[in-house]
Amino acid sequence: QVQLVESGGGLVQPGGSLRLSCAASGSIGRINAMAWHRQAPGKQRELVAAITSGDNTNYADSVKGRFTIARDNAKNLVYLQMDSLKPEDTALYYCNAMIRPRYIATTYEYWGQGTQVTVSS
Repeated sequence: QVQLVESGGGLVQPGGSLRLSCAASGSIGRINAMAWHRQAPGKQRELVAAITSGDNTNYADSVKGRFTIARDNAKNLVYLQMDSLKPEDTALYYCNAMIRPRYIATTYEYWGQGTQVTVSS
């Protein structure tokens, strides 16, 4: 059983910062790409940032220069450092990862349950 658990969300003023964390646990063989997505009320879920197992990254245009994704492979963690936050960053943020469970040859896509980020004065 593999699961992803996010933490670090909360309420922050515009211009502030938050750091989200996502921990993968369970019977893990290998973690490939990891990513953060978000979904604002009334909008579709969108990719915010992604990182490969080789630390190649890509970002949505709306967060470039403000958000940074990083991972700790030894601890099965992925982070999202969010700076210069704007009200339009308000959303439920989800962690996502492509994981091959231990003793299984297939890679599956896993999702966390989300952590709320609210940017408001």
